[in-house]
Amino acid sequence: MGFCKFSKFSFLFLISILFVSTAEENARHGNDRVALLSFMSGVVSDPGNSLEHWNSTNVHVCNWSGVSCNHERDQVVQLDLSGRSLKGTISPSLANLSSLLVLDLSKNFFHGLIPPELGSLFRLKQLSLSWNLLQGNIPSELGFLHQLVYLDFGSNRLDGNIPASLFCNGSYSLQYIDLSNNSLSGQIPLTSKCSLRELRFLLLWSNRLVGQVPRALSNSSKLQWLDLESNMLSGELPSDIICNMSQLQFLYLSYNDFVSHDGNTNLEPFFAALFNSSNFQELELAGNNLGGQIPPIIGDLSTNLVQIHLDDNLIYGPIPPRISNLVNLTLLNLSSNLLNGSIPPELCRMEKLERVYLSNNSLSGAIPDALGNITHLGLLDLSMNKLSGSIPDSFANLPQLRRLLLYGNQLSGTIPLSLGKFVNLEILDLSHNKLSGIIPGEVAGLRSLKLYLNLSSNHLHGPLPLELSKMDMVLAIDLSLNSLSGTIPSQLGNCIALEHLNLSSNSLEGELPGSLGQLPYLKVLDVALNQLSGDIPSTFQASMTLVAMNFSFNKFIGNISDKGAFSSLTIDSFLGNDGLCGSIKGMPKCRKKHPSHLVIFLPIMVTLLATPLLLMFVYPLVCKSKFRNRLAVVNGVDFEDEEEERKELKYPRISYEQLIEATGGFCASSLIGSGSFGHVYKGMLGDNTKIAVKVLDTKTAGDISGSFKRECEVLKRTRHRNLIRIITICSKPDFKALVLPLMPNGSLERHLYPSHGIGHGLDLIQLVNICSDVAEGVAYLHHYAPVKVVHCDLKPSNILLDQDMTALVTDFGIARLVRGVDETISANDSISYTSADGLLCGSVGYIAPEYGMGKRASTQGDVYSFGVLLLEVVSGRRPTDDDEGSSLHEWMKSHYPHKLEPIVNQALVRCSPGAMPTSCDKIWRDVILELVELGLMCTQYNPSTRPTMLDVALEMGRLKQYLGNPASMSTGEPSSKDVAHLITQ
Repeated sequence: MGFCKFSKFSFLFLISILFVSTAEENARHGNDRVALLSFMSGVVSDPGNSLEHWNSTNVHVCNWSGVSCNHERDQVVQLDLSGRSLKGTISPSLANLSSLLVLDLSKNFFHGLIPPELGSLFRLKQLSLSWNLLQGNIPSELGFLHQLVYLDFGSNRLDGNIPASLFCNGSYSLQYIDLSNNSLSGQIPLTSKCSLRELRFLLLWSNRLVGQVPRALSNSSKLQWLDLESNMLSGELPSDIICNMSQLQFLYLSYNDFVSHDGNTNLEPFFAALFNSSNFQELELAGNNLGGQIPPIIGDLSTNLVQIHLDDNLIYGPIPPRISNLVNLTLLNLSSNLLNGSIPPELCRMEKLERVYLSNNSLSGAIPDALGNITHLGLLDLSMNKLSGSIPDSFANLPQLRRLLLYGNQLSGTIPLSLGKFVNLEILDLSHNKLSGIIPGEVAGLRSLKLYLNLSSNHLHGPLPLELSKMDMVLAIDLSLNSLSGTIPSQLGNCIALEHLNLSSNSLEGELPGSLGQLPYLKVLDVALNQLSGDIPSTFQASMTLVAMNFSFNKFIGNISDKGAFSSLTIDSFLGNDGLCGSIKGMPKCRKKHPSHLVIFLPIMVTLLATPLLLMFVYPLVCKSKFRNRLAVVNGVDFEDEEEERKELKYPRISYEQLIEATGGFCASSLIGSGSFGHVYKGMLGDNTKIAVKVLDTKTAGDISGSFKRECEVLKRTRHRNLIRIITICSKPDFKALVLPLMPNGSLERHLYPSHGIGHGLDLIQLVNICSDVAEGVAYLHHYAPVKVVHCDLKPSNILLDQDMTALVTDFGIARLVRGVDETISANDSISYTSADGLLCGSVGYIAPEYGMGKRASTQGDVYSFGVLLLEVVSGRRPTDDDEGSSLHEWMKSHYPHKLEPIVNQALVRCSPGAMPTSCDKIWRDVILELVELGLMCTQYNPSTRPTMLDVALEMGRLKQYLGNPASMSTGEPSSKDVAHLITQ
């Protein structure tokens, strides 16, 4: 009986416990829902955003987008809403998510203050609010988060001091701290009472921090990444602190007020402190006014070192030859110091060097021939030194060289003919030296030059080489202050991209070619101090682009008007030309001539006699023109508009009827592609020319005329082997088409996703070559085209492949020309799109996130699209495949770097249609990993942190070369701060 009573009591007690426990769980579950709904009430999201499901009572809170729960008790343990374009404030109600372990609201547009209440989330391990618009102080209450491992408030607008409790809260778990790119002030609050022994990343760059690096940081012996650059820190370089950091890889102390030891005279203790860091990779000490010599022991640092930045300091003495022991170095920057002595020939042992900056020092002696053995060298800047002797012929052995800067030295001799062998050179600056002789035609004909050629202030003589006319992509040519003679070739008018031309202070004679005034983008012309004669051609006055001209001190004659391009000029542009007169202020007025009776009589007689003859020929032409225009109206063809466009674009005539015949009446069997702007048909002209006809759909494309003219404008102003060329146009009021060459291998999309036997898979070598071609083409649009262009719709279907599988970028219908005012507009500026402007967004999956926020089209947006393309090529996934609820970028980032093996293995299978030799396996793996890293760099959320398309093209070229010659690849690890951010997420 007693046992039964006890059992009954126990049963009732157990039931009551379970009831109370269940009630508590329900209450806690309800609290989580209430907290999240309260948070959402202060958030504004775009229509279609996944947060809309939060309002549904039918969806369990654990199934809400961005919310994760534990499986045992259905408690919210993770809230990850990063990169969702959310606006509003962060609600203190999040503090009621008592079981929260991860809170990530990064890469949004939250403003206001960080709620102090978040300090009550005692279980929190990861807190990321970076890349928002948060203001005010960092709450000291966050020091109560004793379990915190990861803290990221970078890239906000926070100010005030860093609370001491944040670093000194008794927590021994913190591994990652990022407070960079804010306006924080005061000292780094780390004292001897604090210990951050698990800390691996400390990023405080770009703030207003003062004082010395705290000695207590030496306890953080596991530190791998220390970035304190761009602050106002002072004191001696922290040698005694970093000597304990054996795992240190990246050290950035640039742009502070540090000094070296022994009264700013001794750098040796600092470099000796880095000996223990066996995996050290990057060192930045620029802009600190550091004194002392570079100690020879610098050569004893880790051979993993890939970059050294010591520029903009007060370092003196010679460059120690032992620095050449750093055989994996890719970048060496010692510019803007007080270095003297000669350049060590031993630098040639650093075979992986890609960029060398030694400018603005006092280096003397000859340029070592051995520098020509650094075959990966892409940039060599030896300018503003005291170098003498001749330019080495060995430079011709540098196939990757893009920029050679030797100006401001005492170099003599002639310009080597061997410089004409450069195939990638973009800048050649040999100005302000003592070079003599003629300008070699081989050098003048460098078609690869895209930025500028500067040979000014030398002792060059002889005529201007006709080969200069081959530089059809160069933006500036400066040959001033030499002894050049002869006439100015009219063929210089072929340099169609030229913006600046300076031929002043020479001995040039003859007439000034009118072709120079017809250059479509010429802004500045200086031909002063020569012996030019004759009239100044009217083309200069009629120019729509010239804004500065100098014709002074020549022998020009004639009447000068103050109209057109001359309206902004003063007498200073015409001084020293006694034969000039006109209406420019300060210029003598031209005398009016009094014609004789005979001069008046003759034209009248000629006119009277000629009129009947003229009428005989002109009247039929007028009638024919009227008849043709009347016929045009009957047939619905606006011939005047078409003639105007055709005259401007200078394309051959292909009639509408010819296009109908070529495409079989635009029948379905000729259709090879469709898009938002219309359809593309294949066809063949009567002369067997295969064509593709892009017919714009006037019913669905919105501002079809604008799109048509945009694409015509882009195609007519650009010329590059990786950009589609246009054959002609066909334009009627209700029909507009572009006629393009037919690409026999179709689009990249067809090969990435072959179906129904159409297309085939591409191997890795082909894919890298194609991506390299695309990068080169877009880099040209961004950096070198006469009118800079943002493509705005880069994707596989807009990449065509010719018979040699060379890639050509096409479809410029929504491209944005950025010449003029657009060049000065930040990518972060807001813009209210019209219906036509809205087309700038591009295609879903490839659109840069800032476009969704109403930002202007920018080159960074194209870089983002290219990054998506790289990730698509590697993964084999379309960016619109969201099976896992995340973008392609987020999906790939979630696997980087430790979960990439399955992706790499699948890529190897997919990109190896045939049997691949075992020896290639590692090489191809390396390339795939590099493509992933480059894709992630290009798709970073913040546009300003993405690389330029020029950098991307250089990297793709390096990978392309590596596949052909694996020994050429640098083994340095990724070196960007942004990569570090990717690694730690």
